[in-house]
Amino acid sequence: MPESNAIKLATQVQYLPGIGPARAERLARLGVQTAQQLLFFFPREYEFPAPTCRIDQIQDGVACSLIGHVEDVDLITRSPGKSICNAIIANDTGAVKLLFFNQSYRAEQLIPDQRVQVSGVPRVNGLLVEFTHPKITILGEAEDLPAPEILPVYPLTEGVKQAEIRRMTRLVIDELVNDLHEVMPSALRQTGAIALSEAVESIGTELLGIVDAIRNLHFPTDEQALRRARARLIFQECFVLQLALAVRQRRLSVELKSPVLASNALIDARIKNRFPFPLTGDQKRVIDEIRKDVQRPFPMNRLLQGDVGSGKTVVAIYAMLLAVANQQQAVLMAPTEVLARQHFETLKKLLSGSKVRVGLLSGSLNARDRREVLDATASGTIDLLIGTQALLHAGVNFPQLGLCVVDEQHKFGVAQRESLRSGGEDPHYLVMSATPIPRSIAMTLFGDVDLSTLRETPPGRGAVHTYLSHQGWKDRWWKFVRERLDEGRQAYVVAPMIDSVSQADRHSALSESEAEDVSSVESVFEELCNGVLSNYRIGLLHGRMDQERKQRVMEEFHSGKLQVLVSTTVIEVGVDVSNATVMTILGAQKFGLAQLHQLRGRVSRGTHDGHVCIFTDGETQAEDHDRLKVFAETHDGFELAEADFRLRGPGDLFGKSQSGLPPMRIADLQRDQGIMSVARELAKKTVAENAFFEADEWAELRGQVFRRYGNSLDLGDLA
Repeated sequence: MPESNAIKLATQVQYLPGIGPARAERLARLGVQTAQQLLFFFPREYEFPAPTCRIDQIQDGVACSLIGHVEDVDLITRSPGKSICNAIIANDTGAVKLLFFNQSYRAEQLIPDQRVQVSGVPRVNGLLVEFTHPKITILGEAEDLPAPEILPVYPLTEGVKQAEIRRMTRLVIDELVNDLHEVMPSALRQTGAIALSEAVESIGTELLGIVDAIRNLHFPTDEQALRRARARLIFQECFVLQLALAVRQRRLSVELKSPVLASNALIDARIKNRFPFPLTGDQKRVIDEIRKDVQRPFPMNRLLQGDVGSGKTVVAIYAMLLAVANQQQAVLMAPTEVLARQHFETLKKLLSGSKVRVGLLSGSLNARDRREVLDATASGTIDLLIGTQALLHAGVNFPQLGLCVVDEQHKFGVAQRESLRSGGEDPHYLVMSATPIPRSIAMTLFGDVDLSTLRETPPGRGAVHTYLSHQGWKDRWWKFVRERLDEGRQAYVVAPMIDSVSQADRHSALSESEAEDVSSVESVFEELCNGVLSNYRIGLLHGRMDQERKQRVMEEFHSGKLQVLVSTTVIEVGVDVSNATVMTILGAQKFGLAQLHQLRGRVSRGTHDGHVCIFTDGETQAEDHDRLKVFAETHDGFELAEADFRLRGPGDLFGKSQSGLPPMRIADLQRDQGIMSVARELAKKTVAENAFFEADEWAELRGQVFRRYGNSLDLGDLA
């Protein structure tokens, strides 16, 4: 113990009464090393007092409590340490049996004729009512019932019990809770309570102060006190995050400068006339949003999300040509070389006969071709540069870079922004995602980004039918596939990779080939060539093939020379063959919902109806079947994204490496969307007012924002 016996917020837990070095080491595994951290070690759930019930009205499996007298106690000892204690508790509404295994002390605790309270979950078998290991409270004959108590349930680790955590937390609250500093001004607590009144029931006219909130979060006096405490702390956590995101947005407009990309009716008409089809209403709306953004002298930071086939690439091309119309260069980064080459060919065809020059930079280029592209980019000869992550490597220089388009949900960090910065100015950024983002994720991981959404698909697209099948139906399915091929359609067959590399990891690999084990897809290819599709022209595509061979296979499939393409998920993003209308997905349980939806998007590119059949292999867990059923029944990408979020949560959807933000301590992105939305609007308003940066009453909260999110969001010190 330190020289002074006074406990302080910074006191190491080993010096708290009854803890010591051994318990402190176990608590450290839970992230608790100081008394203050123990105050903010929040319960994961609560034990609520069971309602009192008549014995003759007890229901099987429904928690309840009762008052009665001990009628009989019997201890059976079978071997040292092995025992069963039976007890009968009765009152004027009936009798129940209590069972305690290996708790021989219960025979001494429970004395005949003693008055007790029993709480637990009963098992009812006919007339027999049993409680196993219920909670027992010994009562005196004239004693009033103890006040019902809501007990916190904390996360545990080996060697730490609930009773210990409760004791330690109660001790620290009694000694230190009044030492906590209030970081939220009173006016904000009042404003927050009013704004939250629709999202949270019964929180009063002002959010609780920090002292009452911490006290009632751990040991609430009643359910309303618990609700108010949770509302205060959840709102604070959401508000601090949204303040950080709002500060980061402000930083873009205060510190960074970008070229102004002006637009007028002539420029707009000349760009739109390049497209051989009318734009959808959604595309026109999003283009107008982008036009307004890029006319400002600071960077656009916009995320364009849309379902598969909604025409995001058209919007990106418009934005890139707008940059060129303002004598600026534009760059588009795609996650795979297959997609980068497809974008390159699309732009070359669209811009045929124009003066706009398009270049391609990828990891497979030989040294001479790479040097030619780099030199042409650096001299300004290339207006539009398309590439993979090779664009981020040293040696790529732009004299006038006005716009960066990042395809498929890559999120550039500060270092990557710097690597593409040119001429002392920052480019505008447009990030595209074909995987619709759940609303709560959009408010957090992408909360510092303006969001545009495409829901409308171009007219004339065929419907897509999805079937969840099983091995017994394979012959019927392959017969269906052959019939479609005989009609002149084309087909995909997608095989899973054997390894467990995640989609996020594959996207972050230096190249797509480094993460693929292709033995599965090669065996499927051989099996189909020698079996049910032996009479058809079949091609093979995977990430470990050299680029020339991959390109040849894709060209042959585009032209119709190949009727069937057997592939890994290298085709999942952006591959566009309108005549391919049938897809077979093998080992579907190995894919995520978003990935399956991306794959399904390959057969919705033309006027013919698409058909997707998914098969599982090996043993499939019940949760896998439920997930695949959701996929088969849900064709709207936005609904599917929300379902995926409910099933897997934000950690699995995005991964720690992608989120880049500290984990939430008490807020839950799924449960607390309403609170997060309120916090977002208040944070934007707060940061827009200079008082947040200048007034003393905001100093504590301002410091909390920068301490928690300063590094992860590169906020700098705007205060």
